[in-house]
Amino acid sequence: MAANPPTSRPQRTIKHSVEFQGAGLHSGREVKVVVRPAEPGTGVTFVRTDLEERPEVQALCNYLKPRDRRSVLMSNGAEVHTIEHLLGSLWALQIDNATIEIDGDEVPGLDGSAQPFVAALRGAGVVDQRAERKCFRVSEPVFVREGDSTLVALPGNGGLSIEYHLDYSHIEGLNGWSKQSVTFSITPDCFADEIASARTFVFEHEVQQLREAGFGRGATSQNTLIVGSGGVRENSLRYEDELARHKVLDLVGDLATLGADLDAHIIATRSGHSLNLRLVQELLESMHAEENRGSVVRESGMEIREIFNLLPHRYPFLMIDRVIELEGYKHAVGIKNVSINEPFFQGHWPEQPIMPGVLQLEAMAQLAGVLLLRKLENTGKLAVLWSIDKVKLRGAVVPGDQLRIEVDTIRAKPSVSHVDARCKVAGKLVAEAQLKFTLVDA
Repeated sequence: MAANPPTSRPQRTIKHSVEFQGAGLHSGREVKVVVRPAEPGTGVTFVRTDLEERPEVQALCNYLKPRDRRSVLMSNGAEVHTIEHLLGSLWALQIDNATIEIDGDEVPGLDGSAQPFVAALRGAGVVDQRAERKCFRVSEPVFVREGDSTLVALPGNGGLSIEYHLDYSHIEGLNGWSKQSVTFSITPDCFADEIASARTFVFEHEVQQLREAGFGRGATSQNTLIVGSGGVRENSLRYEDELARHKVLDLVGDLATLGADLDAHIIATRSGHSLNLRLVQELLESMHAEENRGSVVRESGMEIREIFNLLPHRYPFLMIDRVIELEGYKHAVGIKNVSINEPFFQGHWPEQPIMPGVLQLEAMAQLAGVLLLRKLENTGKLAVLWSIDKVKLRGAVVPGDQLRIEVDTIRAKPSVSHVDARCKVAGKLVAEAQLKFTLVDA
C-alpha cells in the first residue's frame, strides 16, 4: 500500500493557553483541562497533573485503546478517557503541538459536542512554527472490516474527505432515524461550522443498561441526545443528520492519533472507535513503509532546533550541527563543524589538537538517535547505546575539518535497533562502526 511522497505545511501551536472545566460524560467527575502551547515536533501530549510524577501520555495511536462509547489513551501507567472530541478539534484546526494538562482521567463532556473546544481554541489563536508538518497521501486502498462495519481509505484529492453511512436498521422502532449519510471535506472551517457542534447520542432502550454498567454518570438529556421512536427526548436536533455528523466527529478524533495530516477519501459504514483504530494502525503502517522507501520532503534536512526536539544532548556534548539528508528511517547524513574552540581540544591535545575517536563514535550514535526517534511510536523515548562493534578509526580529525556523519539502518525493532555508521572528512573515511541501541522511556 504505497503513498505518494508526503507534502508538508508549517507545524502550528496555539498562541495562548485555554481552559475547560466540567464533568466527564462517563465518570461524572469534575475535571479541569488546560491546553498550553508546545514546542515544534512535540505533538499533542496529555499530562495527568493529579498523579504523582505527572505522567505524560502521547496522543498517538500506539497508545490508543478503544473502549465502549469512547477512546482511551494509556501510557506510563496513566489513562485519559473520552479524548476524541478534543483531539479531533486540535487536528481539524491544524494545531499540531499542544500540552494538555488534565487533573482527572476523563476529558469533560461539556455540551456533548466539540463546539466548545473549537470556539476556545480558535479564540486562543494559532501560530506557525519553524518545523514542517508531515502529510501522508494514500495512493492505494486501505480496507478494514468488523462484521457489517467497514472503513476504506482511498486516494484523496488534495485533502481529507469523509463519507459516513450510518445504519441502525437492525434496531426496531427508530422510524426515520435508522439511516443517515453525510459527506464532508475536512477543512478547519468545515469542521467548525458543520461537524463540531454535532452531539453524542444514545438510544433510549440502551440508557438503563449503560447506567447499570457504569457508563453515562455525567450524561444528561442536554449533553447527550437520547433517541427513541418518538424522536429526541427533552432536546432538539441541531441538524436532521446530527447522528451521522457526530460519527464523523468521532472518526476525525481517532484519525488525529495518526500524528500527521492525511490526504485521503474515507468511506465509513457503521464504523465506531474500535474499527477507527484499526484503520489508523493500517494507515500508520503504510506511512512507515513509504517513508522507508522514500525521502522526507525537506531540502534543508533538519536544523539545530529540530535536533533539540529529538535529542536530549546540549552543548558542549551535542555532536551534530545539522542534518542534511533524511531518507525515511533508513538513512541520514549529518554535519559537525570541528572548531578550534571545541572544549575537548583543551586537553586532547593543546599543542597538537585531535578530535577523540570516542567523540566521533558519539556523533555517529547521536545521528542514529535522530533517525530512530523520528518514528511516531518512538516519541518520548531515548536511544541508549547497547553495543559497539567493528570499530575502525582510520584518520585524524583536526580543527577546521567538517565531519560528515552517515548512518544506515540495518534493523529497527522496538527492543534493539542496529545501524551501520561512518564519519568522513573531505570524502575520506576517518571512522566507522556498527552500533546497537535499545529504546527506553525518557
